Amino acid sequence: MSIYDQIGGAPSVTAAVDRFYDKVLADPSLSGYFAGTDLARLKGHQRAFLSAALGGPDMYAGRDMAAAHAGLDITEGAFDAVVRHLVATLTELQVPSDVIEAVGGKLAPLAPQIVSARARPAAS
Repeated sequence: MSIYDQIGGAPSVTAAVDRFYDKVLADPSLSGYFAGTDLARLKGHQRAFLSAALGGPDMYAGRDMAAAHAGLDITEGAFDAVVRHLVATLTELQVPSDVIEAVGGKLAPLAPQIVSARARPAAS
């Protein structure tokens, strides 16, 4: 059984995306990244992305992660905050911890494509 099916399919993905964006937009450290963004479209892309990443039937046809986040100057701290909000959302929706870990495993490799090089702290 896919992770998508384990969490309840499309209705659960939709609920997770809606609750997730409520958290992200309420976070003053993140809300500025979404100023002027078409949230309905963004949520649609996020639902398709999560569905595809979790083994669901949707195909993600959006831009690759690097292109979609280019020029946004996303910091590692902002990326980490988004992941924390996603984990909190999935926890609230009573998604089992092993499934949350599997979701994290799908997201962690995307950090280098999302975090802007110039926004990263300098190497010591």
